[in-house]
Amino acid sequence: MARWLSLFVVTLASPAFAADLPNIVFILADDLGINDLGCYGRKDQKTPHLDKLAAEGMRFTNAYAACPVCSPTRAAILTGMHPARLRITTFLPGRGDAASQKLLHPKIKQQLPLEVKTLAEYLKGAGYATACIGKWHLGGANFGPKAQGFDFVYAGKANTPPSETEGGKGEFDLAAKANEFLAANKDKPFFLYLAHNTPHIPLAAKKELVEKYKDAFNPVYAAIIEEMDTSVGRVLAKLEELKLTEKTIVVFTSDNGGLHVPELKEDPPTHNTPWRSGKGFVYEGGIRVPLILRWPGTVKPGTTSDVPAISTDWTPTFLNVAKLKPDTNLDGVSLLPSLEGQKVPSRNLFWHIPHYTNQGSRPSGAIRSGNWKLTVNYEDGSHELYNLAADPGETRDISNSRPAIAQGLRQQFDTWLKSVDAQTNEPNPAFDKELHRKLYRDTDVSTLKPKATAALTAEPLRDWRKTIDEVVRKK
Repeated sequence: MARWLSLFVVTLASPAFAADLPNIVFILADDLGINDLGCYGRKDQKTPHLDKLAAEGMRFTNAYAACPVCSPTRAAILTGMHPARLRITTFLPGRGDAASQKLLHPKIKQQLPLEVKTLAEYLKGAGYATACIGKWHLGGANFGPKAQGFDFVYAGKANTPPSETEGGKGEFDLAAKANEFLAANKDKPFFLYLAHNTPHIPLAAKKELVEKYKDAFNPVYAAIIEEMDTSVGRVLAKLEELKLTEKTIVVFTSDNGGLHVPELKEDPPTHNTPWRSGKGFVYEGGIRVPLILRWPGTVKPGTTSDVPAISTDWTPTFLNVAKLKPDTNLDGVSLLPSLEGQKVPSRNLFWHIPHYTNQGSRPSGAIRSGNWKLTVNYEDGSHELYNLAADPGETRDISNSRPAIAQGLRQQFDTWLKSVDAQTNEPNPAFDKELHRKLYRDTDVSTLKPKATAALTAEPLRDWRKTIDEVVRKK
């Protein structure tokens, strides 16, 4: 009752100041890697609209997803709470248990709990029009976006046959619906959560674009990236047409790192060089993401920020912007001071994914403190220590040479796990040691080095991919 009363009070008070609040457009890509955009250094893929957005705003060089897979990060963005606290620590519904696992998966929640107040609910209470367009992946039936504070909801299609008017991931349809929402709400503040299905597998794009990128690492993926960029450009153009650019915050980011291994029938879509591994892993390639923020009048154009940012920061940031206070303590912090050029205190960042993933990772966690990064393997309790300034690719474990730092970070990590009541793993009574060795020891895809093309990178992993899929296939 108290929660709904607080919403009611804010709603009554909101019209007086709502008109002065900035609009918010939050665009989320699906599996987009840290170096997949031109403005982050990629040469074989073209992203002119996103490059222009970065030139008009701020590009973050230490941005992270709250988890190396999708659903947990989406939950963190919309609540400001860590996935471990929410008990949504892998994609929904999750990967089945298998004999190849030394540990069993914990039983996660299958939806974002209704009792957890979302960013959309907060902003709606402050007078914002709210829309969720695209991928939700946080629960079905009675747990969709309509039940979580979004007025306008449109899912679209995750996969579409490429045509003259559409790409392979329904991106232009989503952009059109987003523009309809912008036009309908141009005279009041709005929050648009535009969650693309791009560039998640399966991959498909127009033949002429694939041919254009025939020399790219993965020609189909490069074509999809261009289509995503074009669709984002249409939304940005609509803001300009409606004369809303100056009063709108635009954020573009991803839900996790790029997929660096073959999956389903696809060759590796991308690589995250120089960062290690990719989606599914708590190494940097799995959690570092592109992040661009444009806010005319507040953020100086063409700037970069090395301030660490993570998915849980978005709810407290936008509540700060809207002059709202959360009903409970949040795990993220507001990025507003750093956007305004102020110094911000340092903090530790944490990850927890007690699951085996489709990408070949095992249950693990991590803590970053300054330039120090400690990863923890839940199977045997071991840990690895890296200095990201000296070794950004996490190639040299220095835990033995710097034991005091490693132990200090491990203690902080273990304390944090308890503080969020994180779920842990139980031993697997059906554990097959030889199968585990074949999938995780003989082939360690966390250290995979990309070759010249996706096809060449995939070739030695064909049998590994087949086996890792077969172990969870229902008989």
